[in-house]
Amino acid sequence: MTNNNEDIKKEEPVEETAEEKETAETSADEQTEAPEKAEENKEPEEDADTRYIRLMADFQNYKKRVEKEKKDLYSYANEKLVAEMLPVLDNFERALEQETGGDGFKEGMDMIFKQLGDVLAKAGLAEIAALDEVFDPNVHNAVMTEDSEQYESGKVSGVMQKGYTLNGKVIRPSMVKVAN
Repeated sequence: MTNNNEDIKKEEPVEETAEEKETAETSADEQTEAPEKAEENKEPEEDADTRYIRLMADFQNYKKRVEKEKKDLYSYANEKLVAEMLPVLDNFERALEQETGGDGFKEGMDMIFKQLGDVLAKAGLAEIAALDEVFDPNVHNAVMTEDSEQYESGKVSGVMQKGYTLNGKVIRPSMVKVAN
């Protein structure tokens, strides 16, 4: 057998060149910087997540606002009609206070008035309590003051025109006299 020592080359340690050393250091630095870059890449993701969360919250607020507006629209859709019927209601009350006609006529008118009141109450109309109440400028319109021994100062002593609310919203304040 021949000796293949000549064929087998001794491996000599290879010295790295300056470029190879720099490349090796750069790759090591990249490995330590990799988590930092991941964090940098994560910031836009967090921004996207934050924007998504805010967008969802804005959308939910929008849905709630639209639902409230729709509910208010249904609640106050009859406001104009009811407001126009209030003078009719007032005149009806005045007519019932007059003592003309027979008892049967008065009874019939009372029943019609009650029926009209029930229909309007079902629509959300409510009379504002005024007599002997503390004056409230939100629901009362003071048209005059008077000296009264019967009522305390600042209380409503007389109602000149009834006030009404529709589903909690004042559509006509009560015209009242206030005691001094």
